[in-house]
Amino acid sequence: MTPFWQGVFPAVTTQLHSDQSLDLDSTAKHWEALIASGVSGLVVCGSLGENQTLDPAEKRAVVKRAVEVAKGRVTVLSGVAEPSTQLAIRYVKDVTELGADGVMLMPAMNYKADPREIVTHFKEVATNTSLPIMIYNNPIAYANDITPVLFAELSDVKSFVALKESSGDPRRITDLHNAVGGRYALFTGVDDLVVESSVLGIDGWVAGAGIAFPFENQYLWELTRSGNWEAVRKLYRWFTPLMHLDTHIKFVQYIKLAVQECGLGAEWVRSPRLPLAGAEREAILKVIHDAINNRPQIPASWNPGTWK
Repeated sequence: MTPFWQGVFPAVTTQLHSDQSLDLDSTAKHWEALIASGVSGLVVCGSLGENQTLDPAEKRAVVKRAVEVAKGRVTVLSGVAEPSTQLAIRYVKDVTELGADGVMLMPAMNYKADPREIVTHFKEVATNTSLPIMIYNNPIAYANDITPVLFAELSDVKSFVALKESSGDPRRITDLHNAVGGRYALFTGVDDLVVESSVLGIDGWVAGAGIAFPFENQYLWELTRSGNWEAVRKLYRWFTPLMHLDTHIKFVQYIKLAVQECGLGAEWVRSPRLPLAGAEREAILKVIHDAINNRPQIPASWNPGTWK
């Protein structure tokens, strides 16, 4: 069965001016760089896109611009991180009208639901849209754990086409194969588990830190598809210190700083987040600059997007 979605769907930052207002032009320039690297999709207004600090009009403006920039070249998904089921339904209806190709749906924010409530939330949103949906499981950040048992319970809803698994436990990949194998496209959402997850069998990757190094990020993914594990390990060892930036509570600040140092955007974030300072900033800059200074050479023969 061919997965509904597959390949690299980077979670992208929402670029801001120093006064914290939207910088859609800079955001669009970064999207273009990612598209040029061979990605299959873009996930806007996700956690890395600072969804929960954007007001409703801003989120819709980001989605509108993403659709305009993509021009059908890649799939555009919007994160859905609303505090109630009704607000999630309203948002999904709005991004449908704006032309989004699908959504990445989180549980209702700010509430630790029980299994019955989790299932009901997802099913009610799905009932009110024709868009395909990637379900996002991140119990570390958002308290709610969508277990393989719950994914099996949701499997009769046809619009649920993909899962973003970010529990941090690579054993979940095999558990999901055993519980719902072939039913959903299976994505990892944890950068420093992408190789481990690839060995166990995934269809895609919602990438984070690699958006600062889009060609290396895409090349790593395509190496995993070819099964050239010696080359995968070599590149992964260079990438891993960067990928660790994706699993810290300040991942937005860390990755935005990497994006800035690679000339693809700026580090400005929406408060209560603040740009990094002092020893922490210097430590993260060292990780980033070490990666830049030791950047691996990608073979000239590589054609981006070969293994989409």
